[in-house]
Amino acid sequence: MSLFDKRLSEIHSDLRKKEISVTDLVEASLTSIREADGEVKSVLYVDEEQARLQAKALDERLSQGTEELGLLYGLPAGLKDNIVTQGLRTTCASKFLANYDPIYDATVSKKVKDADALIVAKLNMDEFAMGGSNENSGFFPTKNPWNTEYVPGGSSGGSAAAMASRHFYFTLGSDTGGSIRQPAAFCGVVGLKPTYGRVSRFGLVAFASSLDQIGPITKNVEDAAYVLQAIAGHDEYDSTSAAVDVPDYLSALTGDVKGLRIGVPKELIGEGIDAEVRDAVLAALKQLESMGATWSEVSMPHTEYAVPAYYLLASSEASSNLARFDGVRYGVRADNADNLIELYKESRSQGFGSEVKRRIMLGTYALSSGYYDAYYKKAQQVRTLIIRDFESVFANFDVILHPTTPTTAFKIGENIDDPVKMYLEDICTVPVNLAGLPAISVPCGFAANGLPIGMQIVGRAFDESTILRVAHAYEQATEHHLRKPEWVRG
Repeated sequence: MSLFDKRLSEIHSDLRKKEISVTDLVEASLTSIREADGEVKSVLYVDEEQARLQAKALDERLSQGTEELGLLYGLPAGLKDNIVTQGLRTTCASKFLANYDPIYDATVSKKVKDADALIVAKLNMDEFAMGGSNENSGFFPTKNPWNTEYVPGGSSGGSAAAMASRHFYFTLGSDTGGSIRQPAAFCGVVGLKPTYGRVSRFGLVAFASSLDQIGPITKNVEDAAYVLQAIAGHDEYDSTSAAVDVPDYLSALTGDVKGLRIGVPKELIGEGIDAEVRDAVLAALKQLESMGATWSEVSMPHTEYAVPAYYLLASSEASSNLARFDGVRYGVRADNADNLIELYKESRSQGFGSEVKRRIMLGTYALSSGYYDAYYKKAQQVRTLIIRDFESVFANFDVILHPTTPTTAFKIGENIDDPVKMYLEDICTVPVNLAGLPAISVPCGFAANGLPIGMQIVGRAFDESTILRVAHAYEQATEHHLRKPEWVRG
């Protein structure tokens, strides 16, 4: 068994018994990246020197036996490249920030370090988190570890692919419209999007500020609970951070779902959902039913409007957030400009990729005089209707369950020239972001072509405990999460 196949609790037990060291974990991570990431290309930057120095320091602390282990003690981690890390380059996978070295840590970066984990690398992504396939990285696309002819999903495709490749013990991604859960489903791992405001966004390079949320990607639900425990909590540096108590997530993993009421939206289990995906989710529902849960079909009638509403709102916020990238203060600076306006135009033309430009233009149009009411305001009204759909279902059900994605991973290049088709891949995930709710994607089967299938469990606001409990109970009764790509060591 690979070190990276073990649960966090097993790793900590081995560390205490001196059967392994933090240095062993770090060297295993570095070796895995060096030997196995050449084709998958999930990693952008590796900090070998600091990782080894920190591992040595943690081993020395462990040998003294005087300190309690941090919640994530000694665990090598990879962070999506839009999460700021002091001393470790943060580019958002964009040529615009190709030379940006932050002088501070994001709150989650600091919390990961405070929990005694080691940030070994920054991971590839769709540029500025705009995309659903990782083909929009400004440097190179990441490939799906299960079959490198297919995409890993996005925008946190590097985080999911690295986890499926067992390069790290956990990774962090950001989720604006499904960017943790969709790649987790495509890569056969667990992806958790917390409630909006549960985890600080300070130091996350903003895409759409009312939708973005940071969360963990792990190989099992228990590890996701550990990581969420470490990074959750109110942050005075983030005005959208919620001053809500953080419960003990591990205590929620009871394995008991007796009496649980599950709502299954008919809009997300019928037409438009691939037959293999639907069958796998229905089989998962049957499994939960055998464990004492009940489920019924429900209706969320405004689901069909979620994708257009999301892309109008997200693009509008992106247009505003990305205005700061002007070639003056940091990032790419055009050297052929004759005046200030020309500097802005040339710097942004040279620095941004095509998908980022597309969304900036869409957002700017939606916010422009004469169109604001027709587009942006209308999208906000639709958002309210979607929130009410969720409230209506949660009046009678404990969780909502449906496929994470309408299909399994698609081939590289298959959708890249059809933005609308690419956007429609988000139909199952964007409603959750519009409502600000927590959701988790867990493996629930495999298609005939060997690619993973994920199911999504959605909970009430700040009720991550319930979705973790359901996901963990299902996981313990099945073995889908134990499978990994054949080439992965161990």
